[in-house]
Parts: sequence; C-alpha cells; structure tokens
Amino acid sequence: MKSFISGLILFFFYSLSHAVLNIEITEGVEGSLPIAVVPFQWPGGVKFGDADVSAIVTSDLARSGKFSPLASKDMIAYPQKPEDVHFPSWRMTGVDHLIIGGIKQESEDQYQVYFRLFDVLKGEQLLGYSFAATKKSLRSVAHKISDHIIKSLTGLSGAFDARVAYVSSKQKPGMAVKYLLQTADTDGFNSQNLLTSNEPIMSPVWSPDGMQLAYVSFEHGVAEIFVHDIHTAKRRLISKFKGINGAPAWSPDGTRLAVTLSKDGNPDIYILDLLNKRLTRITRHWSIDTEAVWMPDGESLIFTSSRSGKPQLYRISVEAGAKPRRLTFEGGYNANASVSRDGKTISFVQGDNNVFRVAVLYLETNLVQLVTDGPLDESPEFSPNGSMILYASQYQGRPVLAAVSTDGRHKQRLVLSDGEVREPAWSSVRK
Repeated sequence: MKSFISGLILFFFYSLSHAVLNIEITEGVEGSLPIAVVPFQWPGGVKFGDADVSAIVTSDLARSGKFSPLASKDMIAYPQKPEDVHFPSWRMTGVDHLIIGGIKQESEDQYQVYFRLFDVLKGEQLLGYSFAATKKSLRSVAHKISDHIIKSLTGLSGAFDARVAYVSSKQKPGMAVKYLLQTADTDGFNSQNLLTSNEPIMSPVWSPDGMQLAYVSFEHGVAEIFVHDIHTAKRRLISKFKGINGAPAWSPDGTRLAVTLSKDGNPDIYILDLLNKRLTRITRHWSIDTEAVWMPDGESLIFTSSRSGKPQLYRISVEAGAKPRRLTFEGGYNANASVSRDGKTISFVQGDNNVFRVAVLYLETNLVQLVTDGPLDESPEFSPNGSMILYASQYQGRPVLAAVSTDGRHKQRLVLSDGEVREPAWSSVRK
C-alpha cells in the first residue's frame, strides 16, 4: 500500500491507450430481482456493431446488483408489442418484470428507440418512453433506458448514462512510460484519451456539470493542478505553487476547488476560488492534511489528517478559524474519503496489518462497515446515485478497477483488456 505522504505525489500505471474496460460480475446474483429484457427488434433485423440496445440494458441491470436478468435462450417468447405479451405464461418463468422495445429508422442516421416496462404479476404497464437517436448515440440511449427502469423499480436515480475517468499507462520495451488520462462510458465502451504524458497524471475529479476534469500532472517535473474541458480539449493551469499541489476536489456549485498545498510548510487544505483566484487556507497544523472532499451543502469538508499520529478522517467547516472534528477511531489507517450525494454516507480506505479495504461510515449512527476484502483496495468513489462504490484494487497481481454495492453484497471487476488502470472518478451527469 502506498505510504501516506506518497499518496500526495505519485502513482505508476500500465495500459493501452484505446483498450476497453471489460466488466465481470463476481458476486451479487442472490437476492436480485428477476427481470426479462426481450431482444429489441431492429430495422431490417441488422444490429449496429456493439450498440445492441437490449443487450446493453440487460448488462446495466445485471451490473446494478439489483436485478437478475433472464437469459434470452430461456425466454418463452419474444413479444415486440404490448398485445403480444401473455402475462400468465411469463408468470410461470418467475420473472417479476418484463421489458420489450425496438428501434425504428426515421432517416439515414435518425432512429426512434422505444421501450415498455411491465409488471408481470399485475399484468400492467409501468413505464414507456421513446428516444431520438443516431448510430453514435444508441449506447447512450440504452443507458438512459436502464436509468429509467432502475428509477421506476427501485427509486434510485440511474447512474449508467454517465462517464468514468481513470488514469492508465504503458511502457513498451526500451521506451519511456506513457501516462494517459482517459474517460469511458460506465460499461467501459467509448473510451477517449484526454491527455498523454511522459510524466505521471493523478487524482482526476469531475466538475459537477460533467464538462471538466481537474487533475494533477507532473509533465513539467513538478506537481501542478490543471482543469481540462473534455469537449474542447482546452485546459488551464490552476495551481503551481512551490511544493505539493494535489488532491483537487470541486465544490458542489463548481466555483471552487479544495486542494492540498505545502507552499507554507506542511501540507494543508486550501480553497481556491476559480472566479477570482482567491486562495483561502482552511487547516493550519504541523501534520499532513490532505484529500479533502466536499459535503453536499458546500459548507464543510471531509479530509485526511495525521494529526492524531496516524491517518484519520476529520470534518471541518469552510468558515475561517473553524476547528476540525474527528470522524474515525477504529483502525490505524482511515483515509481517502468519498461522500455520497445525500451526505449521509462516507466511503473510505481502512487499513489494518497491511490489508487495505473499502469501508463505509454511516454518519447518523457512526457505524462502520467493511465492504471489500482487500488486500490493496484504494481510491473509493461513490456512484452518482450512491448505490455503488467504484475503487482501485488488485486482481491476479495487477491493478484493476472494481465496484461494490454499499452493502457489500454485489461486486464486479473492471479489467483493462490489455494493461492496468487506476484512479477512478465517476461523473454525476453525461455531457
């Protein structure tokens, strides 16, 4: 596991620039709701490459940890219209809900994607939508369908029509290491390279509007913080003070960044106003204060500090002169917090005897629950709906990304098709 101070400065990664994140569900079928997604009807019966809408919806529902989709080969029929659905027969399959749909071609590259969600036991329609799409946007539309279904059946806002960011790198024999900042859909498709560098890139974090990424780059030989527009590829240098410039975190309104700076001596938490460039110091201590994240109200921060002798989580108001309050007491290493969107739950890394696992702290009860097995789990990040936690882990001796439900029951692994990947960040919206 990285040392506490090295977590401020450096990671090394290995991967291909256009590799795909392959997702494997490793735990979580038991207790999931049975559901059937009938293969959608395509214009002319021809599918468009990897944009198989019903297959994408099926995969999303399975990856949510909430549903257990029926295999297509086990379906009793393949209805395309509501009047074709024979509910008594579907009840015999044991599924609770049924989804049908299709794609209609309107013009050369204009399509209508439609779907209907049925309650099989009640024999009634619960949901029905139609979306305009192009070949390029079909995958996004499929994720939107998944989000609507999950919202309807669980009450949770969907999290699949969003993007993830991550850092990867590759070193060819005899060549320098190439580091890459990349984004992809939540299922690993549509990867995009934002930055390639001969020096490490770390700590990517999405702006609230999903339009920008802040990150730390060492491309000039020292740590600097940049903000990068993912559509225009334009970026601007935000912080290049002497010493550490690290751990950027966007405020909920997107106007400020909490950062870790050591320009005045020890690493402390500062807030940088992006509009007027004003810098406000939040902590002032001989210890290492770092990894600040915002509470949803924008009035306080959760951060990691060694002021008790070992890394622990603290909460502090952003008001000048505020005193921090310690949050974690179990274990000798508690760091790297992520806050759920409702502000009720904190995920973090807990270390004990050189085993590092993701834990969840419920703020209302102060109860802590371990949700991963380790031994080297780090960088947890809540999904936009708070139902899953994305984190960096190890699999067969190589760094991978993984995800776990907040109750620890549903787990999946995201493996780069050729290489290794780290530093996950999950956007709240898709832009």
